[in-house]
Amino acid sequence: MEPEQQPTRHEIGKRTFLVADVEPLDVDGVRTLEVGTALWLVAFVALLPFYGSLSDDGRLWWLWTCLAGFGLGLFGLEYCRRRRAATRG
Repeated sequence: MEPEQQPTRHEIGKRTFLVADVEPLDVDGVRTLEVGTALWLVAFVALLPFYGSLSDDGRLWWLWTCLAGFGLGLFGLEYCRRRRAATRG
């Protein structure tokens, strides 16, 4: 018995859609979290020189949001690294 081949074309109404032959991505989330965590740290460092003006304008929470994003990113990064190690065996 032959395995079923997926269609390469779908016709829906008057439109025809072609299906690309693409391999699925092996995504474990580690690289995404590394980039996101680094961006939160960069934003925190970039806002540090403006500490006084942020405080005067009542927007000091911007600085602490960046710090919280960095901290939570570190927790998420460790979680994803452990998950990746567990799935790879």
